[in-house]
Amino acid sequence: MISMQKGYFNSNTYHTPEKESFSIIEKFRLDSSLYFTYKYASIVLRTRKEAIRKLYDTKAWTDSSFEIFRFIEKAGGIFHITGMENITRSPGSVLFISNHMSTLETMILPSIIGPHKELTFVVKESLVKHPLFGDVMRSRNPIVVGRTDPRKDLEAVMIGGVDLLNNGISIVIFPQSTRSVEFKPEEFNSLGIKLAKKAGVDVVPIALKTDFWGNGKLIKELGPLDHHKIIHIKFGEPMKITGNGKEENQRIIDFIQSSLEEWK
Repeated sequence: MISMQKGYFNSNTYHTPEKESFSIIEKFRLDSSLYFTYKYASIVLRTRKEAIRKLYDTKAWTDSSFEIFRFIEKAGGIFHITGMENITRSPGSVLFISNHMSTLETMILPSIIGPHKELTFVVKESLVKHPLFGDVMRSRNPIVVGRTDPRKDLEAVMIGGVDLLNNGISIVIFPQSTRSVEFKPEEFNSLGIKLAKKAGVDVVPIALKTDFWGNGKLIKELGPLDHHKIIHIKFGEPMKITGNGKEENQRIIDFIQSSLEEWK
């Protein structure tokens, strides 16, 4: 268990420092996708071994997440993170509802949220069965959905989600059916809103733009990096769910849409 008081960031906003010049080694890192792929793969293989040996706890998870964060910066990634004060505004567990653009957010959000709240994700079944990432993901006790049977997925999220939230574990859910660079409100379901209402917890919306990290051809999670694209992550103010939750769901959609428009 890690301390829930001190995180990896010293303020409620973070912006990757600008550099005026780069060493030969730094230029190599920026120009070589192999550098990042090698470093990322080495972390994945190491954490997989730790998970298999039952040594991959919350501290190990957040540490490895921040390690990937730093490697992304060394490979040319520029982060702009705002609204981190909203992570801890609500006491106890909360439900984080976010758009889903790339592998990056799955890897990075634990280092941002994890030091302050115990955390897990709602993930697709294919991820917990993945030969590289499966052991790590299973060690985080996620809520698993198949994305083929909506009724079964609803049951898994409602039963498992309420139990986790009632036991002080916050959850990140991506209501979109799959990762997408384009945000389509019609594909943003209200499953998270329904879970938050049933569990009686606040929702913290997250808007993100993470197309810096593309999808790979052979392994989806090992895609190319686009140094021309800035990484944005913004946490919105917590909200309570009242009524049927339609108003709150629309507020989350508006928050994500306006943020993406701002970042164009």
